[in-house]
Amino acid sequence: MKALVTGGGGFLGKAIVKLLLEKGGQVRSFSRSEYPELAAWGVEHCCGELSSGSALRAAVLGCDIVFHVAAKAGVWGSFDDYYQANVVGTQNVIQACREHGVQRLVYTSSPSVVFDGSDMEGVDESVPYPNHFHAYYPQTKALAEKLVLAANDQELATVALRPHLIWGPGDSHLVPRILERGAKGALRKIGTRECLVDTIYIDNAAEAHLQAAEKLDIGSEVAGKAYFLSNNEPLPLWDVVNRILAAGNVPPVSKTISPRLAYAIGAVLENIYRIFRLSGEPRLTRFVARELSTAHWFDLSNSQNDFGYHPKVSIDEGMRRLQAWLEKAK
Repeated sequence: MKALVTGGGGFLGKAIVKLLLEKGGQVRSFSRSEYPELAAWGVEHCCGELSSGSALRAAVLGCDIVFHVAAKAGVWGSFDDYYQANVVGTQNVIQACREHGVQRLVYTSSPSVVFDGSDMEGVDESVPYPNHFHAYYPQTKALAEKLVLAANDQELATVALRPHLIWGPGDSHLVPRILERGAKGALRKIGTRECLVDTIYIDNAAEAHLQAAEKLDIGSEVAGKAYFLSNNEPLPLWDVVNRILAAGNVPPVSKTISPRLAYAIGAVLENIYRIFRLSGEPRLTRFVARELSTAHWFDLSNSQNDFGYHPKVSIDEGMRRLQAWLEKAK
């Protein structure tokens, strides 16, 4: 099997690439820049933008399956940047698969595509898309997920996976941001409710992608469906944050602000950044304020039953591995 992994040099993409190689597959990566580590593993590289149909067509040529992992993430930026990367990019991937006869497409989505700003407690994939989004990332990821699921037919089998808050060794986004802000004393608990939140350890997220791919085929049980993924160990959000801080030898978060105040601060900061066209991103946005003050945990029955997903690495073991990695990286 020859697989294309878009975003193969990213946190999740690299973990998927590694697993594919361990299982004897040939792997090609598509990204904007080259990654020496992947080259050392013998991974072929194609360079380009997701918004470039010609670049993606060249990358897909000769592949048997595509793992579309790459996306523009984050909580701040222009709508067009998110749309071009996440929506147009996904359209280009689907079109390239059709042009080159690729029959399997595994798409990395996000639970945020169904987040309406309120608690999600034990919900399954029947929960609808919201009428309004608080950020361009979930809005464009939802549009892209709809495209992927609608593309499933008798020539192309598609599946969308929704891993929630991926973390672990090698993380260049979530863990470093928590540690950086925690070290500066810039983190605040939002509200006093103990909102349960699902997360997923990196190895489990990668393994789930391969498990879904193995079951994916024209007309199969998983084709045309979306699936939530997590460690299936919902914990109070700030317990998780404090455990990550402890792994990095940073003091726990102790100060608290109300959800209403956090949302108001996020709205003010967003307006300031827009009006004055400031670089970077606000320390808080309305989307983040809602995310950090609501529950997010999911019913994994469908992923368990349809492709046998069961997390192999527990949160406790994952935290031990994370701490060891952080200590080694000092």
